Amino acid sequence: MSDRPTAPVPPRLAEWERRTEMPLLVASLAYLAGYTVHVLVPHSTEPWRDVALVLVGLPWLLFAVDYGARLHLSGQGRRFVRTHWLDTLTLLLPPLRPLRVVQLYTRLQLHREQPRLSLHARVMAYAGTSALLLGYTASLAVYQQERGDPDSTIRTFGDSVWWACATLTTVGYGDAVPVTLLGRVIAAGLMACGLALLGAVTGSFSSWLVQVFSQQDEKRPPESE
Repeated sequence: MSDRPTAPVPPRLAEWERRTEMPLLVASLAYLAGYTVHVLVPHSTEPWRDVALVLVGLPWLLFAVDYGARLHLSGQGRRFVRTHWLDTLTLLLPPLRPLRVVQLYTRLQLHREQPRLSLHARVMAYAGTSALLLGYTASLAVYQQERGDPDSTIRTFGDSVWWACATLTTVGYGDAVPVTLLGRVIAAGLMACGLALLGAVTGSFSSWLVQVFSQQDEKRPPESE
């Protein structure tokens, strides 16, 4: 999930990223918690409404400061927006901000001399984590949009989670579908992400199986004629 450019990272930018990794990781988790409270807890409930606003607002402010600092330290100007497209999307589109958890984790792994997981395992782990975060945040976002519509088939958060699972796995039962415009936009994005993540997982798993079988064939003694 990393959108790091292939060009060498300026030392000041690398130092900034190193120092802000853990604070931004905590901020991403705090945003997810605040968004959950904002959607699922009634707005009239005190003090949870204020808590949700703080947990949603402060992380976004940190994301904005981090984005501006990295834009300045990179020295890339407008090119930074293209090479760091995920940062730009997570700043502009609230449902995508929890993906910073995966992005920041991959950034942490770059500082390890020897990754704990193999390449195939990392791809499947990152894709799986991204799918969980996307599915959960999409469930929250769609439920927030659909629950007030009289024609909606998504009445509870459980309905929304079921819809997200069916959409991510490309099953599409059709028993729960968004009817609002924004709900359908979120659904279209989740469909595209589901296809990409499913392809990454199945492709990595298939590649791992081929590698395992190839190693077994190499170790097998030659058959005698």
